[in-house]
Amino acid sequence: LDLPRPRLFGRHQIGNAGTAVAALRAAGAWAIGSDAFEAGMLGADWPGRLQRLTRGRLPGLAPPGAELWLDGGHNPDGGRALAQGMADLEERSPAPLVLVAGLLGTKDAEGFLKNFLGLAREAVAVPIRGQVAARPAEEVAAIARRIGFTTTTAPSVEAALASLHETIWERPPRVLVCGSLYLAGEVLAANGTLPQ
Repeated sequence: LDLPRPRLFGRHQIGNAGTAVAALRAAGAWAIGSDAFEAGMLGADWPGRLQRLTRGRLPGLAPPGAELWLDGGHNPDGGRALAQGMADLEERSPAPLVLVAGLLGTKDAEGFLKNFLGLAREAVAVPIRGQVAARPAEEVAAIARRIGFTTTTAPSVEAALASLHETIWERPPRVLVCGSLYLAGEVLAANGTLPQ
C-alpha cells in the first residue's frame, strides 16, 4: 500500500501505523480499502502524545515565541521515542529544549530522563497533583541532577513556565512537559483543551 505519513508527530508513528494496518489485514479485514487506511493516517488524533499546544491558557505563560509540547510518555522506551521526536525538531528548527517533568514513583525516572541528555538544556521538576504515587518534585530533580541535568523545581507546570521568563534565551525555547499520563491530563485540563 502507498499511504501518506501519519498525521501524528514522530517517526515512531510510521511503524505504529504500519503495525495497525498489518494487524487489520491479518485479522481478515481485507474489505477495508486503501482510502480508509489513508483517512485513518490523516485523521488520527492522540492528545497528550507529542502534542503541540498552540491554543489555550498555558502557551501564553511560556516565554514569547516559545513552543509548548506535551507528552505522557513515562518509561525508557517512551522517552527514547520522545527524545527522537525532539531531536528531529531540533534538526529542522533549532531551539533550546527545556523539560518540565513529573513522574510517578513506580516508573524508571532515570531510564526515562537519560534519553534527553545532550538534547535538553535543563529540566524543571514538578509535582503531579492528586497522585499518591507521584514522586515529589525534589526527588525528580535529584535524579535529573545526578545524571547530569541542570535542574530546578516548581510547584506547578504554570509556575515552571513562568520561571522560564527569568532566563535570557538566545532564541525562544522549546518546552516539553513530560513524564506521566496523569501530568498530561492535568496539563490539558489546566489549558482548557481536554479532548471531548
